[in-house]
Amino acid sequence: MRILLLSDIHGNLEALEACLSAAPPHDSVVNLGDIVGYGASPNEVTDRSRALGSVFVRGNHDKACAGLEGLEYFNPIAAWAALWTQQVLTPENYEWLRALPSGPLPIGQVESPAAKIDGEDAAAMPVYAVHGSPADEDEYIITLHDALDVLMRSSVRLTFFGHTHVQGGFSLNSADGALVLNPSYVTKTNAEQIDFSLDPATRYLINPGSVGQPRDGDWRSAFALFDSAAYAVTFFRVPYNVESAQKRIYEAKLPDRLALRLKEGR
Repeated sequence: MRILLLSDIHGNLEALEACLSAAPPHDSVVNLGDIVGYGASPNEVTDRSRALGSVFVRGNHDKACAGLEGLEYFNPIAAWAALWTQQVLTPENYEWLRALPSGPLPIGQVESPAAKIDGEDAAAMPVYAVHGSPADEDEYIITLHDALDVLMRSSVRLTFFGHTHVQGGFSLNSADGALVLNPSYVTKTNAEQIDFSLDPATRYLINPGSVGQPRDGDWRSAFALFDSAAYAVTFFRVPYNVESAQKRIYEAKLPDRLALRLKEGR
């Protein structure tokens, strides 16, 4: 099974289309939430996501833009964008976002290797998807300390998460201890990919990065592909028409900062 992993699109249609154009062949699409919020194409992105998706978990902006929670914990710019999104969403998309499930959700099982790991059949180990953290869908896993708190208390070998807008992740095993996984690219302008083989005896928290608003200093759109048969993840970065996405934000009269940050990757 080859699973395309998308997260934190945030209403950025140009970035989503660039990712889909660059994505290799895959069997299913897992969306880790925050389909809307910030960006100026919430209906277009929601329509596209609905047509593509196999598994969805909701993000905090999805909840806010669908009126499921208040905006008191959002900064003023994020709250402004959420209110605008509430007003422009079609009734159908609004209700669809309201019905998105909370994570973590199982998205499949590892197909190989078939060795026994701690008495378990590695070929039958489930893989999970969540927006924030397995402990709390709105919690941020930013630091190694954050990740350790989850990894040490969980028996799950592989969880995909979003929310932080930072591509990479964390791992924990008895031989190496806890490690930060940080894809290192050659440029910040071209399309690139990095292959990462997984160890079935290691626990992982892996973030495909943000499609629509990266915050790791790289403006390019981010996504990932999980190959369960090879037990490997490929991280991708692709350039997109950021000027067009910015223009949409300006024309919608959303805060300028939402447009400017796209080129900064912050």
